[in-house]
Amino acid sequence: MTERTAIHNLQVANPLLSFINDQMLPATGVDKDTFWQGFNDIVADLAPKNIALLAERDRIQTAMDEWHTANPGPVSEGKAMKAYRKYLSQIGYLVPEPRNAQATTANVDAELAKLAGPQLVVPILNARYALNAANARWGSLYDALYGTDAISEADGCEKGSGYNPQRGAKVIDYCRNVLDRTAPLKTGSHVGSKGYAVKAGKLVVTLANGKNSTLADAKQFVGYTGDAKAPASVLFVHNGIHLDLQINKTTPIGKTDPAGVSDLIAESALSTILDLEDSVAAVDADDKVLAYANWLGILQGSLSEEVQKGGKTFTRTMNGDREYTKPAGKGTVKLHGRSLMFVRNVGHLMTNPAILYKGADGKNHEIPEGILDAMVTVTCALVDLQKKSSHPLRNSRTGSVYIVKPKMHGPAEVAFADELFGRVEKVIGMKPSTVKLGIMDEERRTSANLKACIAAAKSRVAFINTGFLDRTGDEMHTCMLAGPVMRKGDIKNSTWLGAYEKNNVNVGLACGLRGRAQIGKGMWAMPDLMADMLKAKIGHPMAGANTAWVPSPTAATLHAMHYHQVDVPALQKQMEKAVAKQDPKELRETTLNALLQFPVVAKDAANWSEEDKQKELDNNAQGILGYVVRWVDQGVGCSKVPDINGVGLMEDRATLRISSQHMANWMQHGVVTEKQVKKTMERMAAVVDAQNAGDAAYQPMAGNFAKSAAYKAACDLVFKGKAQPSGYTEPLLHAWRLKVKAA
Repeated sequence: MTERTAIHNLQVANPLLSFINDQMLPATGVDKDTFWQGFNDIVADLAPKNIALLAERDRIQTAMDEWHTANPGPVSEGKAMKAYRKYLSQIGYLVPEPRNAQATTANVDAELAKLAGPQLVVPILNARYALNAANARWGSLYDALYGTDAISEADGCEKGSGYNPQRGAKVIDYCRNVLDRTAPLKTGSHVGSKGYAVKAGKLVVTLANGKNSTLADAKQFVGYTGDAKAPASVLFVHNGIHLDLQINKTTPIGKTDPAGVSDLIAESALSTILDLEDSVAAVDADDKVLAYANWLGILQGSLSEEVQKGGKTFTRTMNGDREYTKPAGKGTVKLHGRSLMFVRNVGHLMTNPAILYKGADGKNHEIPEGILDAMVTVTCALVDLQKKSSHPLRNSRTGSVYIVKPKMHGPAEVAFADELFGRVEKVIGMKPSTVKLGIMDEERRTSANLKACIAAAKSRVAFINTGFLDRTGDEMHTCMLAGPVMRKGDIKNSTWLGAYEKNNVNVGLACGLRGRAQIGKGMWAMPDLMADMLKAKIGHPMAGANTAWVPSPTAATLHAMHYHQVDVPALQKQMEKAVAKQDPKELRETTLNALLQFPVVAKDAANWSEEDKQKELDNNAQGILGYVVRWVDQGVGCSKVPDINGVGLMEDRATLRISSQHMANWMQHGVVTEKQVKKTMERMAAVVDAQNAGDAAYQPMAGNFAKSAAYKAACDLVFKGKAQPSGYTEPLLHAWRLKVKAA
């Protein structure tokens, strides 16, 4: 049983109490009595509001169920859509657009406001991942190309166990062509270049033919290290982000290169989200303390981790800033050495047993986890704000704290988050609106009211981001009774999705986020398929997004190339003008008519073959089981999970939400039977067992169905899926994980 200490009306689990009193408060200088009295008051005032917002979700879902029962089938444009929208307004699902939805956010760091580049998302419980992400601001393009399928292994270019000169030559050629595109010469090419030197403040490049050339735009050369006549590195800037050409003739690569070039280092993950939410399994005080301690350590610059690699052990710490000599030889250029870091708090739904509070009924209740996260993560951030802006390990140089808030349904919930952070700021003596908010546009009611959501936190919003996976899960749950949902593959081509992605950018620009905030796009989930990512993910900057999510530092380095191909700030400026020319009412009408077309088919159109239905079931069941078995049994919230075809996918709870809701919907409408689903789950359990055969900590599910907590949890997600709030997986996963930990 968890030991607790009473503080005012709070019962605090001792591990959390020790962390706060012995580590966090001494590090931040916040008075203990002030902190706990303020925390107590926030919980007393805001926990009931949190509960009321969740009750409002339930009320609206009940009203949606009533509509869909009375009006089954899909709704497209015309009279049906008009009636549907009228109903949505009557029940409070749609709210009027505010007249003034202009963001007023101030003191936002350039990585979010001015620049465009990749964003990493990593689980904060894993210190190694957190450190890797922090250091992923700069990455070797040579390594990213050589070690992935971005470079083909055909024609003798296999990776192999040792260095393959033919593959290396392809990498070098690729990188020299990158330089030709991003830092072109007046004459000639970087390909085959024989030397780089700095003369009279200019970069002089010796070409393959022995002649010299300089940059077409001299301003792109911003610094160097080492001796001007033979620099150790040369720094270029293009579209606001940097490329660092490394020159070292003593390295295995450099000694074979005519110019001694040994690498091309790309400025990569401009920002990172350290995640307390979908990618972690944090269910109690011990889990939360580990997460909070990692966040505090990152902000202090003290977090370290022992790493074993290539038979060697070393300590990984956070990189310092980078320093270069200015082209003229006098003065220095300093660049941030680490990714700018957000922390993603949990949403409004979950509670956590780390703290119990006395409610109006006189009974003890678990604290709303979002209130706990806000109080602790924002207080931790004081250690960063107290550093000088020139500190080599400062996160924000503008004095801001960046919190991503997920899974909010509509403007009232965003307003609640705004109020919550305002209350925390007041308690700990932080200036109002120091906390900047990342609004995840991943719930249907938020998408349909996005301007109102931005207006509800207009002094805080520093980020809006689409989340296709959660958004699809919410679509399915919202229209659960309307009819059978499409096959998952077909949903990607449905009307609402295109409108959703476009609306996110258009509304962000219309609300003045250009130059103030990030407008982001979702994750590339296949970390082994980098060639495909390079082909596909350029669509994100081309859509006007100044960031998009990637699953690894390597992916960040490769995705950074897209932001050299697309000048996103310039594109946003053009798009902003185009949006301004459109009639706001007409644009709103067109957008809503497309956005609200939920992905169901009429019952008589659900004529998929038995083979197609079984394939869909197999895909869903395997994905659910493969993820849940690690979450429940091992506490792993995000990992590379093989899909049904053996392709490794970075899975988190959002993918689980889609699969479980999809199966629940098909059972609801008789597309498949409960017996079919049960047999599929049992068969896929054996498949997942085989995929995890090399994991010594793995506990098989097949043949152990009555006792396997993971298997029973996976089945609950499907068979109880219709009853889950908004189709979320957290309540069931947390309950089962707590049982496993208790055992």
